[in-house]
Amino acid sequence: MFSLIAWIWRWLRAPFLLAVGVAIGFLAPYLYVLDRQVRSRFDDLSWQIPSRVYARPLTLGTGVPLDAQTLTMELEAARYRDEAGARRPGTYERGGNRFVIARRAFVWLDGRERERRIAVTLADGRVARVADADSGEALGPVRLEPARIATLYGSQQEERRILSLGEAPPLLVAGLQAVEDRDFKDHHGIDSVAIARAAWANLRAGRVVQGGSTLTQQLVRNLFLDRSQNLLRKLNEVLIALLIEARYDKRAILEAYVNEVFLGQQGGQAVHGFAAASEFWFGRDVRSLGPADIALLVGLVQGPSYHDPRRYPQRAMARRNRVLAQFYETGLIDEKTLTAAQSQPLNVSAAGALPRNRYPAFLDLVRAQLQRDYPDAELDSAGLAIHTTLAPSTQRLAEAALGKAMAALGTRADPVEAAIVVTGARDGDVQALIGGRDPDAPGFNRALTASRPIGSLIKPFVFLVALAQPQRYSLASLIEDAPVDLPQRDGSRWRPKNDDGLLHGEVPLADVLANSWNLATVQLGLRVGVDRVRGLVESFGLGRPINPNPSLLLGAVELSPLDVAQLYQYFAADGHAVPLRALRGVLDAQGRPLARYETRSGTGDYVAPSRLVTHALQQAAREGTGRTIVQAGLGHLAAAGKTGTSDTQRDSWFAGYTGSHLAVAWVGRDDNKPTGLYGSTGALRIWIELFRQLPSTPLAPPRDGLEWLWIDPPSGHRTDAACEGARQVPFIAGYGPTEQRGCALDRLRQWLGGDRADSEETD
Repeated sequence: MFSLIAWIWRWLRAPFLLAVGVAIGFLAPYLYVLDRQVRSRFDDLSWQIPSRVYARPLTLGTGVPLDAQTLTMELEAARYRDEAGARRPGTYERGGNRFVIARRAFVWLDGRERERRIAVTLADGRVARVADADSGEALGPVRLEPARIATLYGSQQEERRILSLGEAPPLLVAGLQAVEDRDFKDHHGIDSVAIARAAWANLRAGRVVQGGSTLTQQLVRNLFLDRSQNLLRKLNEVLIALLIEARYDKRAILEAYVNEVFLGQQGGQAVHGFAAASEFWFGRDVRSLGPADIALLVGLVQGPSYHDPRRYPQRAMARRNRVLAQFYETGLIDEKTLTAAQSQPLNVSAAGALPRNRYPAFLDLVRAQLQRDYPDAELDSAGLAIHTTLAPSTQRLAEAALGKAMAALGTRADPVEAAIVVTGARDGDVQALIGGRDPDAPGFNRALTASRPIGSLIKPFVFLVALAQPQRYSLASLIEDAPVDLPQRDGSRWRPKNDDGLLHGEVPLADVLANSWNLATVQLGLRVGVDRVRGLVESFGLGRPINPNPSLLLGAVELSPLDVAQLYQYFAADGHAVPLRALRGVLDAQGRPLARYETRSGTGDYVAPSRLVTHALQQAAREGTGRTIVQAGLGHLAAAGKTGTSDTQRDSWFAGYTGSHLAVAWVGRDDNKPTGLYGSTGALRIWIELFRQLPSTPLAPPRDGLEWLWIDPPSGHRTDAACEGARQVPFIAGYGPTEQRGCALDRLRQWLGGDRADSEETD
């Protein structure tokens, strides 16, 4: 016996010693290197998590301007589905002007908002009532989940949300193990029994129907290895799986798997992890999923492309039902739940929940404001939640308005471009921004970077300088609309004209602004001083030099539509300098606030004069250069606005505001050739089309600090309300005219004309 052993040893000694040598000389160092790689990756396990950009949350409160069309737009933007009963989060049901909305849970800047069913009743273009849909109890203002409008991906283009095992549905965690690795808790990285079982199942089926890899091996493939199929790769997979199991507990391994597994693809974006997959396939938080939905996600592990429920619903249904059966076989669900779940439809959303970055012009502004605080690398891969001011319904309505207005111009619109900026009248929040005729096209952003002469849009600031001197000027002050002839530096003469080619004589300031008379405006600007007008415009921090020449008084200054919105925000905000903002705040990957972007308005030093300018601009929109607004049926908004046209009709502008919105529209050509359009025939049409559909509050400026007096316009003196031609005009309190001009002559004429006899007969 011993001789046999000695004989065998003599023959095996060399191979054995060689194997030991290889193990000591090669395998041990190799395992050491692998172990270091495993520890380096696993000890600081992190992924490039894209940052997500959100619109503002819609606040529903009694009295908020809102109609059914706009609310539907907001819900669709946030991927809510119209579903009978609206029981599941992310659904709504509409019955006329009453909506029942099953709000999803979401994290906002001031904390987490829970799921809730809300009943909203609309009436006369406003929210009439907000109540709890289950109890009927009236509610105060309620936020709806903000729509996700963009995703900032890192180099790997991976969609992912980190999910801890404690947050995951228990059925998901247990079901994943039941389907993919039943012995997960007992093996040490590889499972020989599972491999044999899978081989037998595949042999019986004649094709691959079951895998033998453990969850740990699958994780190794995703984290450490490429997709090649060879013996060395398989050996590495086994070795790394054993090392991971030796160093880390099962919970850490399972949590890494839950967040790494590949579960779908949309274009260039790969969907990793169950949390992101739940949003991608269902548009819902993974914690709200039922057994059927969880089974579908678990089933996709086997092949998300092959079992794609949108492209191959029959395959997906069969796979889901098979997974449900495995849940039942392992005791995770009972028979009643199995039957109910297998009878359900797939319930996947119609389109992927990875919204394409639709609003390139607005996102340019977001990035510009973010880059003051965050580098690009952090923006693209730190998993930030970036909350903006965009209102999806306002953006959509602005895009539609632009398209309709351009279509109405016919062939004149062919070479023309356009831009729009819409803000909240009081807060300066940029609700919509369009940088060109094609709102989805990235590239040259005319709303931000196209600096164009603004024409008559400058005039309200000339008047503001004058009206801030109430002892000298009021809206009733008279000024001569007379020729202007000034020398220029190049030796030529500057001789501006009125657009109508006429001279209007001595006219009240209110009429000058309402009718946009150039000569009277220049006369006024020369009196108050061009430098003072320039100083006022520069005080808004537009970051560009302002032309000091008298031509500034007629708009010889080049600004972008966003710059113009910043200027007119002063009037819309009732005489307060309010910085425009596209950002509300930023949360980190754990939902903790990193930054809040609060609006801080100026002190309001010229509130009363600005109200006088607004009154004149309301007159302009009612009966002056913007009277098309009233003709279009929008007189109820009592809007204030100003048209602008640059030399030879190269640029068409309109800036107008209501009680809740400011909108600036520009129309022009990139090659700077004439468009043949005035402010009233180009940009104003866009503004009108927008406000035909946009729920907005009528403009009713406060009257504090003002007194309203009846004036005789030709003289500027006080008069009686009954006098012919008398007009009621606002003045800064204490600065109204003291001279009185009665109308006794009017009464005498009435008496001589027979009114006296008529009155005597009546008496």
